[in-house]
Amino acid sequence: MAPSDMDSAELLTLLGIQEADRAAVLALLDREPSEGAQTALAILRERLGRFPGGYAPKSDVDEFGWLEAYARFTPELLAYWDGLGIPHDIVTATLADLGRHVDINRRVFGTFGFETFGWLSLHFAGNLFQLGRLQFHLLPHHEDEDWAEPGEWILSVHIPEGGGLSPAVVDASFQQAVAFFAQYFPDQPVRSAECISWLLDPELARRVPGSNMAAFAERFTLDRTSDSPTDAVYFTFRKRGLDGLDRLPRDSSLQRAVLEHIDDGGAWGLGHGHLTLPRG
Repeated sequence: MAPSDMDSAELLTLLGIQEADRAAVLALLDREPSEGAQTALAILRERLGRFPGGYAPKSDVDEFGWLEAYARFTPELLAYWDGLGIPHDIVTATLADLGRHVDINRRVFGTFGFETFGWLSLHFAGNLFQLGRLQFHLLPHHEDEDWAEPGEWILSVHIPEGGGLSPAVVDASFQQAVAFFAQYFPDQPVRSAECISWLLDPELARRVPGSNMAAFAERFTLDRTSDSPTDAVYFTFRKRGLDGLDRLPRDSSLQRAVLEHIDDGGAWGLGHGHLTLPRG
C-alpha cells in the first residue's frame, strides 16, 4: 500500500518523480514494506530533527530500499515540518530533489535507479532546504576550522542542478536563507556558511574568469582543497569516471574548461570555503 494519508499520485508529484520513473516507484509502494525499507525507516525516524551533519550510516539497504523508505517516510517528514510552520512552497521545492536525483540516475546509467540515495538522507532529517536557487543544510560545525567556534551552527551550501548562478539570484538565495533560519530555527543561530564543491577549485576561475561560477566561488574564503578528480566531470557531463573523455562535447566554456584542464595534465579537486552570512 502507498504511504498513509496521501494519494500515490500526489506523493509522486510532491517528490518530483518524472513520468519515466513513476511506474517503477509505484511498484515499490504497491506492496507491504520491504525489509530494507523497514531498516531505512528506523534510521530516518532516529535522525529526524536531530541535525545530523552527514549522511545516514551505512547499512545493508540497497538503493531501492532507500527510495521506498523515503517515499513511505514523507508523511512523517511533512508532519515535522508542518509543526515548525515551514511554508508549503519551500517543502515542495526541497522534496523535488528526490525526483531530480532519480531522473539524474536514468540519464547517467540509462535505467531506473537511485545511486545518490545517501544524499537525500540530509533532506529527510528535516534540516536541509532549497531556498531560491541554492540548498542550505543547517548543522553544528564539526571540523577544526579557525573560522568557526566549537559548537557553532553553520549553513552548508549546495548547488542543485538547474538554473544559473547570477550574482542577483545567489544574493537573493542567501538573503532568503538568513531570514528563513532565523524565523524557523531560532535556537540554532548562524553567522557563517561553508561550501565544499569543485566549483571552488581555484582552477575554475582561471579557466573561466569573469563567469558567474567564478563569481560564486569568489564569495568564499578558500580554506583548503581536497582530491576528488571525477566530480567536475560528473557534475558537468553527468558521467561517472574519466574514461572516454574525448567523446564528450566541448560546446560551452565550462565543458571546454573541465576537459582542457584534464588534457593539460591537471586534476580537479574540491575547494573547501567559508563566508560570513549577510545580516538579516
